[in-house]
Amino acid sequence: MDETSRYKVLVSDPVSEEGVNLLKEVAQVDIRPDLSPQELVEVIGEYDALLVRSGTQVTADVIKAGKKLKVIGRAGVGVDNIDVDKATEGGILVVNAPEGNTISAAEHTMALMLALARNISRASASVRENLWQRSKFLGVELYKKTLGIIGLGRIGSEVAKRARAFGMHILAYDPYISTEQVEKLGITSATPEEIFALADFITLHVPKTSSTHHMIGAAELAKMKDGVRIINCARGGLIDEKALHDAILRGKVAGAALDVFEEEPPKDNPLLKLDQVIGTPHLGASTQEAQINVAIQVAEQISHVLKGEPVHMAVNAPVLPPEVMAEVEPFIPLMDTMGSFYMQVFNGRVEKIEVTYNGEIASYPVAPLTTALLIGFLRFMLKSNVNFVNAPLLAKQRGIKVNEICSKSAASFHNFISVKVFAGQNSYTIAGTLFEGNDIRIVQIGDYRIEVVPSRYMLVSRYYDKPGTIGRVGTILGENNINIGNMQVGRQKSKGEALMVLQVDHPVTEDMLKEIDKGENIISTRFVELL
Repeated sequence: MDETSRYKVLVSDPVSEEGVNLLKEVAQVDIRPDLSPQELVEVIGEYDALLVRSGTQVTADVIKAGKKLKVIGRAGVGVDNIDVDKATEGGILVVNAPEGNTISAAEHTMALMLALARNISRASASVRENLWQRSKFLGVELYKKTLGIIGLGRIGSEVAKRARAFGMHILAYDPYISTEQVEKLGITSATPEEIFALADFITLHVPKTSSTHHMIGAAELAKMKDGVRIINCARGGLIDEKALHDAILRGKVAGAALDVFEEEPPKDNPLLKLDQVIGTPHLGASTQEAQINVAIQVAEQISHVLKGEPVHMAVNAPVLPPEVMAEVEPFIPLMDTMGSFYMQVFNGRVEKIEVTYNGEIASYPVAPLTTALLIGFLRFMLKSNVNFVNAPLLAKQRGIKVNEICSKSAASFHNFISVKVFAGQNSYTIAGTLFEGNDIRIVQIGDYRIEVVPSRYMLVSRYYDKPGTIGRVGTILGENNINIGNMQVGRQKSKGEALMVLQVDHPVTEDMLKEIDKGENIISTRFVELL
């Protein structure tokens, strides 16, 4: 039998020829972009792999009918059109191509930066109107200017490389990348406030989340250097568009170049009526090369799966080896919980993680548990899909060092897992264990011994142990119709610093947190949501 006839791949959306040719090396490839949703359900049962773009909806019905499916590939980044949960239930790996558009997005950022600096779009429009107004379009050089990069992931790092070639001085802020990693790129690590005060150009490269929504608002714009120019090729909603509009009219901001908007396509957006604003229709990944790259990358991942080789761009987690799973599976939720809990309570940069396994668990392979911990950390950092395949690689890319220590002795518990996180001169600890019935307990948070039963919504507050402090927090929650299901308190001494953890029935808003933090005895308050 011909090796390529062992497997069949269905390509249901147009992809580049380069990607298809790669697949033909390992499988029979059928290209059927004309299939209706029902026809896809009818034919998918004979295929081992499915390759789609955004045009095909890979629904639960499609996945159920795909009795032979081993992998679903998305030629692009987003997987909103794929029922990933259903695929995971069926043991089907979902892969994508998150790196395929990196260069295109970085180059588009530089293109907009140059166009903004030299008034390219306005000058071009003027010439088309048979005008010759050279003095009207006096620009500025990038050379020796300061560029502030907020978000130093794949795209931000590529922008930094190109900006250095232009002779720019680069400041970068990314709370999840170590100072050592930033310095390797030849970049100066800075706080947002330092960037606002010093940067001539600011470019954003962060995901859109509840914490990054309107991260550039009126208050941030007011702190910026007069005449700053702002570029956003990341996500709409990172910038408060009304505040930006007002800042441009006041002359605080010299101009903005936007590839993304809060509403797309933008309708009667006041920003687009300003001469100082350049707008493009979300073109960051719109190059021939990017389309080829994503097709090649996802085709490579599909090929690896069909050949039984490891993949590095999986969206969902593969099944762990049965012999390992049987021993360590009960601890995996604990590790994920501790990683997520830590990031939401302590947040900030992570440079080194030291995991100490005590008790019987130290006798088993602990690598999957450490990976589960990294998943909890990285999922919060990146706000994207992190799994057992890519978590170690993502940690390494961010300069996070991981050290495992195993000891069969455990003084207080049958099994005890301690996680110590280092960031600069600081270190913080979280520890946990399992009780009978595999019930998760967090038994140490920072310097406090405590016994927390994790719930979906929790409020964690450091405070001075004085009468009425806990009562005031409860009153604020009650006034906002937030019910407290349970509470744990840890302290080192009477009337000193203490820690309270409240299990609540509903999310606590930013406004409520601010109100709680106004209390004179409150040191800090964090809302934790475990998925």
